Amino acid sequence: MCGRFTLTAEVSELQQEFSFANFAHEFSPRYNIAPSQPVAVIANEADYKVDFFVWGLIPRWAKDTQIGNRLINARAETLAQKPAFRGPFRYHRCLILADGFYEWKKDNGSKTPMLIRLKSQKPFAFAGLWDTWQSPDGSEIRSCTIITTPPNTLLASIHDRMPAILDSTDYLTWINPAPVSPNEINHLLRPFPADEMIAYPVSRRVNDPQFDDPQCVIPLAG
Repeated sequence: MCGRFTLTAEVSELQQEFSFANFAHEFSPRYNIAPSQPVAVIANEADYKVDFFVWGLIPRWAKDTQIGNRLINARAETLAQKPAFRGPFRYHRCLILADGFYEWKKDNGSKTPMLIRLKSQKPFAFAGLWDTWQSPDGSEIRSCTIITTPPNTLLASIHDRMPAILDSTDYLTWINPAPVSPNEINHLLRPFPADEMIAYPVSRRVNDPQFDDPQCVIPLAG
């Protein structure tokens, strides 16, 4: 599961890593992004515009928005079978921009939040799915979910799942605007190499989404 993440990089750094994208929005550093909040997304649409979608997928057929609270993650192994994900997997894929994520490690009966990043400290993208939900009054909500995979060897000691982080060479394949067969892209959803990542404990203040500041990402002393 991925329940919190960060996007603290400067826009200039994001533009360098995602040079194909159209950055039309201002960005503020986010140190503790939580479900139901807006997240930066590049959807598989022709203009590759960076936009903000609600985190928690609301399928277009949903009766109300509450289902999004249960669909913040989607298991890579069952995307083609689950009704909420089957259509988006074929037609509505996206990159969800990030530069770190949190998981909670069980330790002597307590849980310690761990921040996981790339050793390079560069921003990256989760593989995501998106959809558009229309309310009875005609307004629309665009929402998304983060795909997860089994853990790599670094994450295995922390949690039994990890977000699907895409290799940068696979970004444009994942957000191809054309419909894609699951068999053509399943291989992109694999655990990211453990030797390219780091993990360290941080303050329990990240347990509360009201805290969204640099203190969230500072390594614990000792």
